Amino acid sequence: MIEPVEAEFARPPIYTNAQEAAFEDQGVELANSVSRISYAQQPTRQATEHTIASPEHEKDLKGRIIVDFDAGRKEDPRSWSKGRKWFVTLGCAALCLAVALGSAMPTGDLSGTAKDLRVSDEVIFLTIALFVLGFGVGPLFFAPLSEMIGRKWVYTISLTLYFLFTLPSALAKNVATMLAGRMIAGIVSSAPMTNVGGSIADIWAVEERGVPMAIFSCTLFMGPCLGPLFGGWIALKTHTWRNIYWVLFGFIGLVSLFTLVMPETFAPIILRRKAARLNKENNTDVYVSKHDVDLVPFSERLKTAMYRPFILMIMEPIILFMSFYLSFIYSLLYGLFFAFPIAFEQIRGWNIGMAGVSFVSIIIGIMIAMCVMPIQERLYKKHCEKAGKSVPEARLYMMMFGCIFMPISLFIFAFTSYPGMTWVGPCIAGVLFGFSMVVIYISANSYIVDSYSNFAASAVAAKTFMRSCIGASVPMWITICYKHLGFQYAGLMLACIGVVIGPIPYFFFFRGGAIRARSTRATSD
Repeated sequence: MIEPVEAEFARPPIYTNAQEAAFEDQGVELANSVSRISYAQQPTRQATEHTIASPEHEKDLKGRIIVDFDAGRKEDPRSWSKGRKWFVTLGCAALCLAVALGSAMPTGDLSGTAKDLRVSDEVIFLTIALFVLGFGVGPLFFAPLSEMIGRKWVYTISLTLYFLFTLPSALAKNVATMLAGRMIAGIVSSAPMTNVGGSIADIWAVEERGVPMAIFSCTLFMGPCLGPLFGGWIALKTHTWRNIYWVLFGFIGLVSLFTLVMPETFAPIILRRKAARLNKENNTDVYVSKHDVDLVPFSERLKTAMYRPFILMIMEPIILFMSFYLSFIYSLLYGLFFAFPIAFEQIRGWNIGMAGVSFVSIIIGIMIAMCVMPIQERLYKKHCEKAGKSVPEARLYMMMFGCIFMPISLFIFAFTSYPGMTWVGPCIAGVLFGFSMVVIYISANSYIVDSYSNFAASAVAAKTFMRSCIGASVPMWITICYKHLGFQYAGLMLACIGVVIGPIPYFFFFRGGAIRARSTRATSD
């Protein structure tokens, strides 16, 4: 799903223009890249666009001509027109929405699917678990692949395969076909979650990214909540679960057309192609993109992308505990896909369509959170100005606020779901959950990236892998808990876990600086 489903790229942007330029000049790994690129004799980038350099005059120590963007030709994606930028932004958001819906729409009628394929509910829950597990595996390959072939072709490959492997689910005559299709679809569909944040950063300057990133974040958070709503009504009105997959299949096909017409946004790929064109036109091999000077081989980058996240997860307490906290939040979201039908269908007798409408409460909470997140940025700025330096722990204000409302929402949901009680209580819980989920997720994600800015991509990958693995397990145990513990006491158990882990952001707010000071990988003050 995106974080939840992944707002991998925090809103507002984590780095200032000056920080991004400094990181690039030093070859530091940013959140949307897994390579460590060194640059030789490169001028500093301007505030809102890449440096304009003349290929005829810039040379490296080996005598190669450094290729950069030419002034006035709008080669740099950040110099494109606003219309072109918004075309790319909205198209990428649609890609994320298609993936997010794919993770949740089948929950609209899982019982009907199980009955038709003649398997137990627990087996059919694997259709969700395997898809989510794919989210943790796919980014390990798609992130470095985008550096080799560009974001456009990664999107094209990803959406085409996602489109094709959704078809087996719609046509499945047995559960084996269904599960194989869902697993592969989850893996191949993960590219937008990995790359869209980077695409937005490619085309928008830091001070311009607020609204584009808000739109991106909304698709990631709201997509999974819209899935049960759409899936439930489709199954109710058409009387078959297969139409859920057919509608999803059609929507994926529609948005995948965007990948055929979207322009490439990744500057290193654009400049690499420009250098290749100049070499061909001049029958030489002296032209080289500024991003390819001393470029680490792809095999090394892939190896680094595969093992470094696990090293960070094991060795760094901040990444370990923050990843666990976010994994719990992610698990709760997927748990509600199964809890809401129990609370509204089984306990209150609603049909599957109206049960899907109950997810609107979470969407309302998400929208409220998006409106109040700018408060976090003001608190962060004030804290850093007072300290006279950038302080990663200042990212945790809203998380400390949200971690109070998270268990409260779970308590309310559990103990307002008795037969005969009004539907208002669980929906209020949904609003509080949606609000706390977003403020916790964005704050924690920002804190991880700020704390490990030199290894941001690997830190985020570690979190994503843990989150997907734990989230994928939820369908396998959540209904068992509700069945054997009872709906109220299973909810009480989850709320108590939320209370127990609630002090984590407070601990890191006060002690995070000391922990980072003892680490050789964390950002130092």
